[in-house]
Amino acid sequence: MRYRLWRIVLFVAATVPPLYWLYCASSGLLGPDPGKTLVDNLGLGGLILLLLTLTMTPLQQLTRWSGWIAVRRQLGLWCFAYVVLHLAGYAFFIAGLRPDLVLRDLSERPYIIVGALAFLGLLALAVTSNRFSIRRLGRRWKGLHRLVYVILLLALLHMLWVVRADMAEWLAYALAGGTLLLMRLPPVAAGLQLLGVGWRENPKKIEI
Repeated sequence: MRYRLWRIVLFVAATVPPLYWLYCASSGLLGPDPGKTLVDNLGLGGLILLLLTLTMTPLQQLTRWSGWIAVRRQLGLWCFAYVVLHLAGYAFFIAGLRPDLVLRDLSERPYIIVGALAFLGLLALAVTSNRFSIRRLGRRWKGLHRLVYVILLLALLHMLWVVRADMAEWLAYALAGGTLLLMRLPPVAAGLQLLGVGWRENPKKIEI
């Protein structure tokens, strides 16, 4: 299988943070409220993985290396896994596995609703991230998976409500997300492709 080692490296890299955070939580290294910190870390990790997933296409256009696209689906599924753990941590550590508290949060805290909508979008993408779905949906598959852009906006809005005290951190992720969305515009994407061709043909012409 092509890029097998690359996929293994990515798998290990994505597995380490949750295991490390879980160890820190059990060892009392996450502060006075380790459960909430663990939930926050998993949510932030999911956002970072979502941004990395969206980075793969521009990198492929720029470098012409297909290895970026080869791991795009894997990154997307890891993003979904982090978000599932994020929700599980919320249900266990914050809501105490009480459905009434979850329903109360849904009615009183808008960012919970926004996060839930982002999760449902990721669920739809994860379920259809296979060859059977691609064949079954045909042209509709690409349209469905453009939902990732809406999911990114929902995730950033969710984070904005959660970290209102640290706008600098949110602005950094929002800037990264906005840049990645901008790269999807046809003129910008075409420019990246041309830049990638020029770079491969004569790297000395471009200084980075």
